[in-house]
Amino acid sequence: MRHGHGEAQDPADMTAGELLTMLARRLRHLRGQELQPFGLTPAQSRALATVARSTHRDGEELRLSGLAERLGIAPRSATEVVDALQEKGLVQRAPSPTDRRATALSLTAEGRQLIGRLRAAMAQASREKADDMFSVLSQQQRDALTELLRTVAQHDPAAPAE
Repeated sequence: MRHGHGEAQDPADMTAGELLTMLARRLRHLRGQELQPFGLTPAQSRALATVARSTHRDGEELRLSGLAERLGIAPRSATEVVDALQEKGLVQRAPSPTDRRATALSLTAEGRQLIGRLRAAMAQASREKADDMFSVLSQQQRDALTELLRTVAQHDPAAPAE
């Protein structure tokens, strides 16, 4: 029996996909709580990390359209996220050195400092939250679950069948 939106569903009645979605939501919620001290939303932290990664690649510039594509969001949403990050002094827009009509994104000095602190804090917090979530499993069960998830994650349904 399926429940309406917002109603709790018994995990015993859920499919594997539904269970993974539910657990992913829990982890996202916890991540959102962990970001609060940094003054960032999950969308802002993903965008900041994406800008940071592109900044570290040789000669690669990141434009708003590229950010939207990498995050899988609409260009308008990317603009809103970058506006918020720019207001916080974490990201800057500058004319593209290769195309005067385009704008390139980069981290500010404050953005670089924050991304370093954020990565360290989030890595530790995420490990702790995941450990808490999976503490009901034995180590053998955790290892088996990890291996099963790895197998599913490595399978690309878009790849041609062999």
